[in-house]
Amino acid sequence: MHQFEKLKIWQKAMNIAVDVYKVTSELPSDEKFNLTHQIKKCAISIPSNIAEGSGRNSNNEFVHFLGITNGSTYELITQLMISKRLELVEEVKITPIIHNLVEVSNMNFALQKSLKTNNK
Repeated sequence: MHQFEKLKIWQKAMNIAVDVYKVTSELPSDEKFNLTHQIKKCAISIPSNIAEGSGRNSNNEFVHFLGITNGSTYELITQLMISKRLELVEEVKITPIIHNLVEVSNMNFALQKSLKTNNK
C-alpha cells in the first residue's frame, strides 16, 4: 500500500480538480447537468482513482486503477476542448489545465512502469 497523499501525481491531480471546479463555475447554467457535470466527474475521478489504487493489495491492482485514471485524464482533456470549441470557456483558462493534465498523464505512465518493474 502507498500513502497516496504523498504522491506528487495525486497532489497535482487534486490541484487540477480544484482548477476545473473554478472554470466550470463560469459555464452557462443550462450546461449544469450536461457538460459541466461530466467535466467535474472526470476531474474528481483522476485523484480518486489514484487514491483507490494506492490502497489496493498489489501493484497490479494499483496499475489497473492508474489505467482508469489515464482514461479519465484523456476524457477530461477532450471535454475541456469541447467547451472551448463551443465557446463556453476561454482558451486561456483551459490551456494551463490541459498542460497539467498532460503532465499527470506522463507521471502516470512513469508510475505504472515503475510499479510493473517492482512487481517482477
